[in-house]
Amino acid sequence: LQKELLKYKQEARNLQGIKDALQQRLIQQDAAVLQLKQELLRANMDKEELHNQNVDLQRKVEERNRLLAEYKKELCQKDRHLQQHQSKLDEMLRQLSEASYQQVDLERELEHKEALLAHCMKREAEE
Repeated sequence: LQKELLKYKQEARNLQGIKDALQQRLIQQDAAVLQLKQELLRANMDKEELHNQNVDLQRKVEERNRLLAEYKKELCQKDRHLQQHQSKLDEMLRQLSEASYQQVDLERELEHKEALLAHCMKREAEE
């Protein structure tokens, strides 16, 4: 009985050692699981923050695209106005050129008539 008792005591010590080792391992695993949960929580928070930043950036891109479209529209309108004004300016320059030619012709005609008048005045004075 004594041998059996020693054997069972030894077995109980072995089992207690195994139990203690398993409990220690369980504590380590619990700590590792807790750490992983904290990391997962941090990762999810980072993911949510990145998602919010992405949404904000997409909103800003859409706003800038809208503004860009408006600016392009305004630029097209201004280009059309500029072309219209350029056409009017070209027409006015053409008219000014024609008027300048007419003025030169009229000045020549005036000089010719003044010369004729001077000639007639000179002839009349001589007579």
